[in-house]
Amino acid sequence: MNQVNANGASILVPVTLLIVDDETGIRNILRRKLSQQGYQCKEAATSAKALGILADSPIDLVILDIRLPDKSGTEILPEIKSAYPDTAVVMATVISKVDVATQCLKQGADDYICKPFNLDEVSLAVQRALERRSLRLKIKEYQGYLEEKIEEQTGEIRKLFLGAIEALASALEAKDKYTGGHSRRVTEIALAIGTELDLSAKDMEDLRWGSLLHDVGKIAVDQHIQNKPGKLTQEEYEHIMIHAHIGADIVRPLVNEKIVAIIEHHHDYYDGSGCNQVVAGTDIPLGARILTVADAFDALTSDRSYRPAMSKGKALDEIQRCTKTQFDPVVTNAFLRVMSKKYKTPARIYQVRNLAITKVSID
Repeated sequence: MNQVNANGASILVPVTLLIVDDETGIRNILRRKLSQQGYQCKEAATSAKALGILADSPIDLVILDIRLPDKSGTEILPEIKSAYPDTAVVMATVISKVDVATQCLKQGADDYICKPFNLDEVSLAVQRALERRSLRLKIKEYQGYLEEKIEEQTGEIRKLFLGAIEALASALEAKDKYTGGHSRRVTEIALAIGTELDLSAKDMEDLRWGSLLHDVGKIAVDQHIQNKPGKLTQEEYEHIMIHAHIGADIVRPLVNEKIVAIIEHHHDYYDGSGCNQVVAGTDIPLGARILTVADAFDALTSDRSYRPAMSKGKALDEIQRCTKTQFDPVVTNAFLRVMSKKYKTPARIYQVRNLAITKVSID
């Protein structure tokens, strides 16, 4: 971590971790591994001791065991996030159920690791959580900086910080061989649909940012689940879907509510049957309905861990087939017109069919 001293020079400050586990052996193993990687480690065997250390000194990240002899990790997690919002938390558990991990993420944890530990996975989880913490601190820095500047400067500053977040999201996306370049391709398709629907310049700008940042919440998604080669369980699918909610929370301080809504609802189904969905039909923001189609098409025509890429023709058929259940018919028609122009193929005539519809997977 870099800080600036009194002379304006940048100095390197070690990242401080707090390992909270009632087993001395586990604490020793984690401390040795993480110390070798340059982290400064502190230890606590109880929740009370952990809270005392947090009160006494700055901690960048806590590895928090769920099962502790006094209060459980899940009980003190909200306390830590409330009192020390800049501190990242990685939960440690012997419970491998995805719903437990998902609940911890909803309460503010940045990641989770399962016992018995794979030390390389522990290192990766710590690195991922610190990257997410860095993103939060950039947003916080932006908010403080923005308050000091006059009204005329806010637009340019906003673009600067949004650009930084977009760059971070792209860098994280590039680490995954299945999703590299996904957000930019989706943005190109979404804007083409927006142009076909004659959106205003302001709505196009909102759609652009919503599309570029729509998957930023995947920084909190377990990569093993996201890249699982087989079919997802319902719990695993729900875990992946939290990225829309988390992504909306990440960008909320930086953008208007239209962009937040586009990100939050980009996995909503037109017929209301999506995961934990609360709105349906035209109550779903138009930008989100556009993004849903663009996102699905790029996912279908890209390789995934569980299937090879479809041909463009087959993907277009799937989009058309899932219209009026998963996709808005108006948006689908605009999309098909765009594709017809782009690939100079005969226009595909959309026709609602009374068939059992198969939902497109856009994980």
